[in-house]
Amino acid sequence: MPDLTALLGVREKGHVTPETHQTMVISGAARACGSIAGQIGRLDGCERVVGICGSDQKCQTLVTELGFTAGINYRKGDISSALREHCPAGIDIYFDSVGGPISDAVISQMNPGGLVILCGQISQYNKDVPYPPPLSEDTQETLHHKNITRERFVVLNYMEKHEEGLMQLSHWVKTGQIKVNLPAFCFMMTGGNIGKQVVKISD
Repeated sequence: MPDLTALLGVREKGHVTPETHQTMVISGAARACGSIAGQIGRLDGCERVVGICGSDQKCQTLVTELGFTAGINYRKGDISSALREHCPAGIDIYFDSVGGPISDAVISQMNPGGLVILCGQISQYNKDVPYPPPLSEDTQETLHHKNITRERFVVLNYMEKHEEGLMQLSHWVKTGQIKVNLPAFCFMMTGGNIGKQVVKISD
């Protein structure tokens, strides 16, 4: 249920307040959950929504189709420099689906009192570490020094809000405020997908 995870993660842990001109960064931004989380951040009032993903094509899709402010290809160039360019006022909310060095780079540029929504740690799944995996000493110090809250989010802990959340998501999709990308099945096998893979079998 990546759609509900995105909605409730942003709503319950992100605390978007439009009048404060917040910047949100999403890692794994072209995946099912991240692509929706970024759109919700924009709808809820974030001034800037910046997505991190693994190809120029995905970055372009985030901006031209999903309404992100910018996309950063972590495979090209220096991610810290790109974050400084696209988040000139710092980062207030981080929807973290990846972990590892990408998250270290994002957290290092977060503003005091920032919020990290810990939704997954893709880069750490094949490693023999606890979940959530420990942060580097420098990143731990940044969290402490800047009073940044890093909270794990589990959508099943909010069962009472699922029905209302699904109604909200359905409305957004029907009215075109949230877009869902459904690429071909073969893209899934080569890592080319943006969003959750769905294959239409028949009418």
